[in-house]
Amino acid sequence: MSIRRYLKQTVCVFALLSVPVLADYELTELASDLDHPWSIAFLANGDYLVTERSGKLLHLAKNGTKTSLNGVPDTYFAGQGGFFDVLTQATDGGTRVYLSYAKGTPDGNSTAIYAADLVDMELKNGRDIFWAKTLKDTPQHYGGRMVFGQDDTLFITTGDGFDYRESAQDKRSELGKVLRIKLDGSVADGNPFKGELSERIWSYGHRNPQGLAIDSADGNLYLHEHGPKGGDEINRIERGNNYGWPLATYGVNYSGARVSPYTEYPGTQQPIHYWTPSIGPSGFAIYRGDMFPEWQGDLFVGALVDREVRRLVLKDGRITSEKSVFPEIRERVRDIRVGPKGALYIVTDGANGRIIKVSKD
Repeated sequence: MSIRRYLKQTVCVFALLSVPVLADYELTELASDLDHPWSIAFLANGDYLVTERSGKLLHLAKNGTKTSLNGVPDTYFAGQGGFFDVLTQATDGGTRVYLSYAKGTPDGNSTAIYAADLVDMELKNGRDIFWAKTLKDTPQHYGGRMVFGQDDTLFITTGDGFDYRESAQDKRSELGKVLRIKLDGSVADGNPFKGELSERIWSYGHRNPQGLAIDSADGNLYLHEHGPKGGDEINRIERGNNYGWPLATYGVNYSGARVSPYTEYPGTQQPIHYWTPSIGPSGFAIYRGDMFPEWQGDLFVGALVDREVRRLVLKDGRITSEKSVFPEIRERVRDIRVGPKGALYIVTDGANGRIIKVSKD
């Protein structure tokens, strides 16, 4: 596939709040004609792995060639269900792949994680290392984001299943949670809660978290999640905390009726930032690369509703400014990642999804 390049330029787009002019950058389209791509991961040779929600894991070569990998699990492809996030980890023997996906049937499904070795164009020695113990009969609100912890652990987000929002407050349920496991799937040491249905829980009170990132500078964990009608949030996630849903929210039901009379509630954490009306956040990156030093520590968030990328400046635990960036990309943004050399990678959603690289010469 040919690689299409866009004009290099310095831009200053409409500022939601005052931020410096965006750096010089170049946009390169690495792939197009993707079927609702969800996430991208990086391989040591410079190639990529890309998930398509319908249940495909693609190998994307540097020259744009796409190959569907064998050895992937069957997925429950319905509603918002399918393949979600993908992460890669270098091992002594090659590459380990972690894939989150919807598993089950219409009557009982939830978020799962499949781990396997990447051998040539196939996943081998694969098995589920995680399957949320609380099943639901809805094909919505899976969460599905993953991030490696700094202690050989894996954090996972699960959604509330849409019709099961009270489960987000129930520590006997794995819906509406951030969970933490070891890389082999066993329970990680130091989790805050005890009991068969709560030992993997790290935090709770979440609706549908589709962004999860660790700041490599200080180890802080950040999450963003969809509110209902309004009330999308960014939260700094700490061990054992309750993030409020549905007891406290800045959003309302889609009908306009209140979810809760409270935007704050005793024992729950306030978001460090929220959006009303909703932007539909998906994909989350904390920039710590070398390519764009002026972005150090900034947050990048994809917007499904507003069809754009947002850059937010984080200082002393507070969002001090926010801006829409890369105005050439007017599409639903599903994922954002920082590559090994400091470029940003943007995954757009839809039947003709694309992978776009943001870099400098």
